[in-house]
Amino acid sequence: MPPLTDVIGHLEVVGPTLKVRTKRGDVVDVAAGDVVAIKALAAAPVRTGDIRNLEHAAALAWPGVEHQWIDGWLLRFGRGCTRRANSAVPLAVSTPSDVSELIDWYAARAVAPLVAVPDRLLRIPPGAATDAENLVMTGDVITQRPSTAAIAGRPDEEWLRLYRRNVPFDVLTAVIDGEVAFATIADAAVGRGAVTESPDGARWLGMSAVHVVEGARRRSLGRELCSALLAWGAERGATRAYVQVLADNTAATRLYESMGFVVHHRSRYIDARSL
Repeated sequence: MPPLTDVIGHLEVVGPTLKVRTKRGDVVDVAAGDVVAIKALAAAPVRTGDIRNLEHAAALAWPGVEHQWIDGWLLRFGRGCTRRANSAVPLAVSTPSDVSELIDWYAARAVAPLVAVPDRLLRIPPGAATDAENLVMTGDVITQRPSTAAIAGRPDEEWLRLYRRNVPFDVLTAVIDGEVAFATIADAAVGRGAVTESPDGARWLGMSAVHVVEGARRRSLGRELCSALLAWGAERGATRAYVQVLADNTAATRLYESMGFVVHHRSRYIDARSL
């Protein structure tokens, strides 16, 4: 009898040949007749380093129009539009440090000195007020279903009309050491994708600005749009994807859960003057 071995990953296809996607993103084929046992494993624990790597890739994917590294913080400025593009992220901060330079940097740009605080990367002082808690959800980069969405490298007039948020063009298209794409389903839905790399070498697809117009909802167009972005990301070497969803946005959370995404960690915002 030949020696037995294990294949660990997500079971994607069941049939005469099983297809399993490993943590590295490789797809392994296993003949069903060779299978002795299948066991469901508990989700692997999320390490602090995993959070730091993902947050690094996400910060590069939404950096605003100006950014600067200061003492392990990545400071971002996006003309005051969106918290994400106008906040500092503690990507290489191992211990609490003086944030006066950070506060001055944002004061010079006439915006509040917001700090993004992902789980475990920074201690929030007792009693300090936080805002806009986000669920950072992750999943594998696989095409969920065929999509008719159009993909472009820049948002056109229709994309901007459907998005309906007054975010400057240069904020939407900004990325550091990566590539962005804008998906459109005519007269119905839009979304943004960005592929960037984390310090451990993983390539991540970040999906954001996903919006389905009110009259087109409940037709699975959000899933179709995300499928187009996932396929685009896969073509550029991304093996994992993430979304950042407000904790109280149950509709969006359910959509991504139905696509295989799970909560990786949480993040929220705090005024640096509270640290």
